[in-house]
Amino acid sequence: MENLPFYIPVVFGLTVLLTLFLFYRATNKSGSALLLIIGWLILQSILSLQGFYTVTNTRPPRLPLMILFPFALIVFLFFTKKGRSFIDSLDPARLTLLHVIRVPVELVLWGLSVYKAVPLLMTFEGRNFDILSGLTAPLIFYWGYVQKRIPRQILLLWNFITLGLLVNILINGVLSAQSPFQQFAFDQPNRAILYFPFSLLPAGLVPLVLFSQLATIRVLLKTNTRHEHTRYGVDSI
Repeated sequence: MENLPFYIPVVFGLTVLLTLFLFYRATNKSGSALLLIIGWLILQSILSLQGFYTVTNTRPPRLPLMILFPFALIVFLFFTKKGRSFIDSLDPARLTLLHVIRVPVELVLWGLSVYKAVPLLMTFEGRNFDILSGLTAPLIFYWGYVQKRIPRQILLLWNFITLGLLVNILINGVLSAQSPFQQFAFDQPNRAILYFPFSLLPAGLVPLVLFSQLATIRVLLKTNTRHEHTRYGVDSI
C-alpha cells in the first residue's frame, strides 16, 4: 500500500514468520502441516500482489475466498476422526504461547489506522480489545503450563474470553471491509486486508489463532484432572 512507512509491513511480516514458527512447534514439528500453511499463504500472497482482492464489486464477492479454505479445513479437522486425532496430538502449552502474536498484530492495526488503511474501530482505541489476549498469553503459559498453578477451569475461562475477543474483531473486520457486506466505517473502510502482506491476516493469522484457541479448548475439555494438561512438554520452547 502507498504511503505506509516501511516498518509497518516489516513488523507484520515478522509476525507472520513468528506465527508459523510457534505453530510448527505446537504441532510437534509437523512438516506436512507447515507445508500446507506455507502453500496457502503463498497462493494468497500471489493473488494479493496481482490485485485480485482490490476488485470489490464482483458477484460473488472475492473477499470470502481469503478465508473459505482455512475455515473449511478447521471444520474438517474437528468433525473427522483423523482430524480430531491430529488436534489431540497438539501441544496446548505452545498453542497458548502462540497468542503472543496478537500484540504485534494489534500494534500493526493501530499503525494502519493512523495512515487511514483500517478504521479506528479495529484498534484498541476503538472496539478491539484483543491486545489483552496477547499480553496475558505469556502469563497463562508460564503459570498454567510451566509452574502448573492455574486450574484447568481458569485456563478454559481464559480461552473462552479471548476467543470472544477474537470473534469480535473478526466480525468488525469483515463488516468494515470494502465489500458488498460492509456495514460500517464507510468513511475509513478496512482497505489494508485487500493488499499484500496484510491480506495474510484474515487468510492466515486469524484462522491459525482461531484454530489454536479451539484446539486448546478441546484438549482442556477432555482433561479429567486439574493438571493433566501439564503432560505436554514445555522444556524447550
